[in-house]
Amino acid sequence: MAEHILARKLVLNLPRAKVFDFFADAVNLERITPPELNFHIATAQPIDIRQGALIDYRLKLRGLPLIWKTEISVWNPPFEFVDRALKSPYKQWIHRHTFTEIEENKTLIEDEVRYRLPMEPLGDLAHFFVRRELDYIFDFRQKTVAEILR
Repeated sequence: MAEHILARKLVLNLPRAKVFDFFADAVNLERITPPELNFHIATAQPIDIRQGALIDYRLKLRGLPLIWKTEISVWNPPFEFVDRALKSPYKQWIHRHTFTEIEENKTLIEDEVRYRLPMEPLGDLAHFFVRRELDYIFDFRQKTVAEILR
């Protein structure tokens, strides 16, 4: 039974509050997700993001339609928030977003996803393929965030 960790860092030449506000708007998640995932927020807009907020998404993974439901389990603007999957293809999905002002108008964004695959330990045999897919999604996300927020 393995917990896997995906970590990413990105530095933007913007104030922390502006960067945090971008991520606090759930609609932007659609903008920074690869289009082939057909990712859409199913929860009625606007969403009041706060601790305990629930957000439903629809997407396609390898052509299969999925429903994903997350809960904002930590909400500490403009420093961090955590979304935790209540329903997803993963046994565990906990995504911590942190925002650190490293100097005036310069923000370090850190993503840490702690995830477990279903059907452990057999599911872990597919980890190589899952990780490759997650790397693609998070690489796309970083590139797109940097383009939008430049």
